[in-house]
Amino acid sequence: MSQPQHYIFTSESVSEGHPDKVCDQISDAIVDEVLRINPEGRAAIETLATTNHVSIAGEYRGADSLTRGRMNDIAQEVIKSIGYDQEGFDWRKIDFINHVHAQSADIAMGVDAGENKEEGAGDQGIMFGFACTETPQLMPATLYYSHRILQALSEGRRSGAYAALRPDAKSQVSLEYRDAVPVRATNVVVSTQHTPEISQAEIRAIVQQVVHDVLPQGWAPADANLFVNPTGQFIIGGPDGDTGLTGRKIIVDTYGGAAPHGGGAFSGKDPTKVDRSAAYAARYLAKNVVAAGLAERCTIQLSYAIGVATPMSFYVNTHGADTVDTVKLARVLQELVDLRPRGIRTHLQLNRPIYLPSASYGHFGREPGPNGEFSWEKTDLVEALRREFGLSAAA
Repeated sequence: MSQPQHYIFTSESVSEGHPDKVCDQISDAIVDEVLRINPEGRAAIETLATTNHVSIAGEYRGADSLTRGRMNDIAQEVIKSIGYDQEGFDWRKIDFINHVHAQSADIAMGVDAGENKEEGAGDQGIMFGFACTETPQLMPATLYYSHRILQALSEGRRSGAYAALRPDAKSQVSLEYRDAVPVRATNVVVSTQHTPEISQAEIRAIVQQVVHDVLPQGWAPADANLFVNPTGQFIIGGPDGDTGLTGRKIIVDTYGGAAPHGGGAFSGKDPTKVDRSAAYAARYLAKNVVAAGLAERCTIQLSYAIGVATPMSFYVNTHGADTVDTVKLARVLQELVDLRPRGIRTHLQLNRPIYLPSASYGHFGREPGPNGEFSWEKTDLVEALRREFGLSAAA
């Protein structure tokens, strides 16, 4: 079925102070500590947060010096850095329960490499990667602008410019597409936690300015279509207002609903878990295909079986780019990157403590960092792809 050419599409985002994102950040901060101690360490960490309480569970291996007490300290540091010092969720008053334990020997046996066995996938599953030309970051515009609105509000809160705002916030952006190209925002919804002293009119003025600054010129919706704190006020927020769990914002983490999702969450998992690493590899490949000019949209699917190294399947969809032989493209991509679990980790250098920054505002469409963060966002395969398909050197 061909994609409609004129339509409205919507994506949402949540801030670093959203209850689920608090949990994602705690889980990823603990994964980072495991990898800091031992780059070959394993971890699968789940977090729950509610009123002045955090529960941490899961398993890890290869970082024996990491105690439960240190994990709790890491969680406390994350909560403090987000800015939670309110009565119902104060980094100084959190009660911790920690049930993290050693990794199952059965899982370790299936995943670990041996004398005559290549390292296998940490679980079965399907993973998707996607890229498109809607933004310079090669991300869906609806999600990109949803993220950017909240990031701008957070930056203002942290700088003191918007001192009355608090950490919990959500956004939702609806864009009109003409000839499959985004042209304007039809509706924008922003809910942001705040102190009791500030009026809703003042909050609306802040949000309105941010929306106008973030969206391209002429894209901002009419005043009647900008919805700010629709319930009237948002004073009680964060885990005090709504219990948070690791892994509940997988669409926010990926493509905002503009592309398929395999179902597996990312945060709290070391890179032997293909839920995470193979999804990063699929995005890396899809982004390079689009950046090379081979397609305006690209979707890639991978699938794995637990304990088996080689992917069960590899699928490429260039969404009607009839100048590209997708059979050849699939072959070339698999030649450029070893898609076995260890091959992905080696190529993208994933065995590093790089995951905390990915736990808020999306895992994709971010700038590669100086310490290896977001390595899957590099476009270093572009020249090789263009040569393979007879295209001139990229600008």
